Amino acid sequence: MIEKALATDADVVMLDLEDATAPAQKDAARQIVTEVINSSDWRGRPKTFRCNGFDTQWMYRDIVEVIQGTQCSVDRIVLPKTSDVADVRAISILLRQMELEFGRTDLVQLDVQIESALGVVHCEAIAESDSRVVALTFGPGDFAASAGYPLAGIGLIDQWDTTYPGSRWHYPMSRLSIAAHAAGLLAIDGPYAAFRDLDGLRASARSARALGYDGKWCIHPDQIPVVNELFTPSNEEIEHAKRVVAAYQEAIKAGVGAIAIGTEMIDAANLRMAKRALEFAGQLPT
Repeated sequence: MIEKALATDADVVMLDLEDATAPAQKDAARQIVTEVINSSDWRGRPKTFRCNGFDTQWMYRDIVEVIQGTQCSVDRIVLPKTSDVADVRAISILLRQMELEFGRTDLVQLDVQIESALGVVHCEAIAESDSRVVALTFGPGDFAASAGYPLAGIGLIDQWDTTYPGSRWHYPMSRLSIAAHAAGLLAIDGPYAAFRDLDGLRASARSARALGYDGKWCIHPDQIPVVNELFTPSNEEIEHAKRVVAAYQEAIKAGVGAIAIGTEMIDAANLRMAKRALEFAGQLPT
């Protein structure tokens, strides 16, 4: 399964020691993660694993054994169930000691999962807490349990979504996205559990992108093309962004602050949106 995942077009492959690993298999799974990080072809992607949560007896050994077993060659750790700045700082101190041990100069990155009501309350401070943090990831399943949201399955649309007048997820997801982008981080949406329901996945991904999310977790290879498609600007979006950049440059040359493209008025705000779309698509002009 790991080799199959590494062969996909996912931007990040995460080896999971937390929810996907049974308690009796934690020790053996650490060895597998270590071996895969040391010997597999990651195709230029960050070597990433998820440790267990702060409320377990496994987390410290996950980090110590995998980091030592790979001689600190892990690029990113996904930190589940983070609820406070102190959580991030504690892990950062541990990682710094191990980086010094192995002579590593760049920082092991942290992808911080916000999965509780307390985590959402503290998400702005968590986003700013440490230079290791590169992303905030929303965990809908554990968040629903923490906040008392009735939920049929992780990320799914159920009867409560059709009876509530609006999106039940708007507040936590919007707050998380704003906190991430204010701190210069990526905002990542959690998984959609019904892996055969690609239409439902598509709707979930569209909602996340509308709120500024940069990507979404996949739990099955069939989900990857859908998510890649929806989080990649379309050809039409790219071409429009290029026209906006060109038109605004012409406006500046002409000494004006705004110009029209058809019936759309273009100003500095449009330019920033256009550059964001081109940057996201890897086509930002130099």
